[in-house]
Amino acid sequence: MEQLGLEDVVLVGFSMGTGEVIRYLGKYGSARVRKGVLFGTIPPFLLKTDDNPEGVDGQVFESIKAAVLKDRYAYFKDFLDNFYNVDKLAPDRISEQAWQGSFNVAAGSSPHASYACVDTWLTDFRADLPNIDIPMLVVHGTEDRILPFEATAKRLPDLIANLKLIPVEGGPHNIGWTHPEESNKALLEFLADDTDGSAGLDRDLTAAARSKS
Repeated sequence: MEQLGLEDVVLVGFSMGTGEVIRYLGKYGSARVRKGVLFGTIPPFLLKTDDNPEGVDGQVFESIKAAVLKDRYAYFKDFLDNFYNVDKLAPDRISEQAWQGSFNVAAGSSPHASYACVDTWLTDFRADLPNIDIPMLVVHGTEDRILPFEATAKRLPDLIANLKLIPVEGGPHNIGWTHPEESNKALLEFLADDTDGSAGLDRDLTAAARSKS
């Protein structure tokens, strides 16, 4: 952010990327950031512990790592079926070809990263949340099988002061693909909201961009 001289940034993250947004704000603050958006959020803390009873049992993640070690291609197939809720949403909202495209990307990933990334899902972001002082938007599928709504998004309005939560009814984890109408509408309306003066800035930036084109 400093090297590129970025100011008035809107940080948008999906899935693991939502953790990057929250950790950035918790560590560096919002001096350069105007708003934040989380799609399919992993914060506040996914792992079930004594002080986090809403989380997911740790054995679930151990089973995932075991599946990756045994046959990561078979694991990717199962993961992506739940990533898109294929049993309910195919072929209307997720085509076989789009699913295959995601599988091809996963299959080309690092075998080590496929395994090692699972432990990063268990990062505790709770200490970062009180430091967030900018408007935040969370858009999350109510039938997310990867990051369950009840364990993640539903908890955030009580943990972040200025946060708007939009549940996407029946939405899976990748709502950006299966429910673009709801996802895009929520994002564009949030960016255009002028209650903090950001819409005017958006118009100024758009006008400046057009003048240079």
